[in-house]
Amino acid sequence: MRPARTLAAALAQGPVVLDGGLSNQLESRGCDLSDELWSARLLADDPRQIQAAHTAYVRAGAQVVTTASYQATFEGFARRGLSHGEAELLLAKSVQLAREAGELGEGSGGGVG
Repeated sequence: MRPARTLAAALAQGPVVLDGGLSNQLESRGCDLSDELWSARLLADDPRQIQAAHTAYVRAGAQVVTTASYQATFEGFARRGLSHGEAELLLAKSVQLAREAGELGEGSGGGVG
């Protein structure tokens, strides 16, 4: 599935509004997001679910992959018993998972990045 226009072309015309919908994809996969961290909880508990959701979007033709860090905060992770350093690693993991999915898209000619 090729987009009607590339992301670069859309950006050249002005601002682009994104609505990731990552939580919808995760919930459709059976993930419980009722925690205060929402999808960010899965960074610690089941990052494979986030990777699978990203991959599904890329395979469907997404040109942008958003991280699972929307609700992530150092304070929120601390309330779950994680140190500042552990929280930093999870935030970095959210970027890594999105980048890996983007690389999948680049390999298929999808141009995600």
